[in-house]
Parts: sequence; structure tokens; C-alpha cells
Amino acid sequence: VEAGARGIYAEKPFVRSPAEADQIAAACKKTGTKIAVAHRNRYHPTLLTVQKLMADGTIGKVLEIRGRGKGDKRGGSEDLWVLGTHVLNLVSFLGGGLTACSATVKQDGELVTKAHIKEGAEGLGPLAGNEVHARFDTKLGPIAYFDSIADDGAKNQGFGLQVVGSEGLIDIKIDTDPLAQLSKGNPFQTAGQTRTWVPISSAGPGVPEPRADMKAFVGMHIAAVSDLIDAVKNDREPLCGLMEATQTVEFVCAVFESHRQGGTRVTLPLAERRNPLSLFA
Repeated sequence: VEAGARGIYAEKPFVRSPAEADQIAAACKKTGTKIAVAHRNRYHPTLLTVQKLMADGTIGKVLEIRGRGKGDKRGGSEDLWVLGTHVLNLVSFLGGGLTACSATVKQDGELVTKAHIKEGAEGLGPLAGNEVHARFDTKLGPIAYFDSIADDGAKNQGFGLQVVGSEGLIDIKIDTDPLAQLSKGNPFQTAGQTRTWVPISSAGPGVPEPRADMKAFVGMHIAAVSDLIDAVKNDREPLCGLMEATQTVEFVCAVFESHRQGGTRVTLPLAERRNPLSLFA
């Protein structure tokens, strides 16, 4: 930023704490630099279709949103940071924003304490826990959840989120084609019901994707970088810019802050801007 870059496209998570995000925001305010963060699924046009299906009652009353990490050997806190941020970013978008969090973090079945904290891989800063369970309040009302357990045995198939409605489910898998699928019917009913899944394109459920290059457009970051270039030209916030990326980092830190306070519900945005794992007594 200080070198004068007009636009920066950054990997996620782009910082380790809200305090670091605040520093970058202050620098960008001086220079006018635009920052976009590589939550590439956030740029997928099908998300607008999913948003419409939720709003128009296609799946009935929206009851909850459930997200999971990959659940591989990195499961728990590392999964929350490096892959769960993709999920929480989409959970926030579909939930209209997140307003509070309560959470539990465990290491091999034990509640995480200061003794468990160590320097994380991938430059993540302090890290602890191979099991994470979090609950978020959304602005639109439905409660949202995020869970990650190391080596959960699900073979990465849980990586994404499900919107659970009284009359159906919408399943979103991160970095897949198609991104989302719809299953109609009461999600809790088993007797007399065969569950089928219909792909959702940017044009709607069961409609072929009209954009032939959609996989490359999103997956090769063309959508994200094109949006960043336009944001620089027109002096606007990128679609997944500094503000949204900072919020996603806060969601992660809210998990640790709630756990640090014994599972207490903490509100967003966070008053404590430091990484909570650096504050354990």
C-alpha cells in the first residue's frame, strides 16, 4: 500500500487479527488503495440465484444455515482459518451479516487452554484446537453454525454449507461445479420420501448454465480480479473487499474470543481487536 499500489488481490485470510486489518484500512484510506481478498466463491453469479430462492420461499421458512470445514488433518482451528473463512464469508452473505458468536474449541476432546496454544502453520499466528464448534446470530434471523473436526472421516464432502428450510435444502460446496444444488421436501422427513438434488445455475434450478466459461470465470479468479480492476477505476469497494474480508477475520476471532470467555456470546464487530489466542491467561 505504501509503495503506491492502486489495487491488491490477496490470499485469505489476509491478516491474523482485526487489529492488523485496522492498520491496513488506515493505510488504504490515505492512499485510496483497493484490496480484494480471494474468497472466489463470493463472486459466483449463482449466489444471487440462491439468495433469491431463499427470499421467495422456494425452500419454505429458512430455519438455519450449517457450515463445515474440510475436516482433514488440519481440522479445527487451522481449518477454520484457511478454509472455513470461505464458508463463513458465504454464510454471512446469505445471512445478511453476522452479529454475534458463541463457540467451543477443543484439543483431543479437552477444552483448549493456554497450554495448547502454539504458532500455527501458514503464517496464521497463535493457534490451538483440532475441533471447533461455533454458533452465529444472523441479521436475517436464522441461526448459523460452523463445525470442523480433524480427520472427521467425511472425505471432505462436508466442506461448504447447507441452507435448511422447512420445505427443502440448498447445498453449496466450495469450489465445485455446479456450486449449489436444491433438494425439495421436508428436510426432516424420512418415511415415504426419496431425496433428489437439482443443480442450480445462475439462471435457476434445473436450468443449464448460460455462461459457458463459468468454471474458469470463477475458478481462475477472473471474476474477482475483473471486479477489483473496475473498483480501482470507479473508486468503489470491491465485491469482496477490505470491509468484507475484515468481517470474515472477525468471525474467526469471535470463535476464539467466545471460547476464551468460557463460551460466552460475543457481539460483532469485536470490541477486542487483538488475536484472542494471544490473550489467554
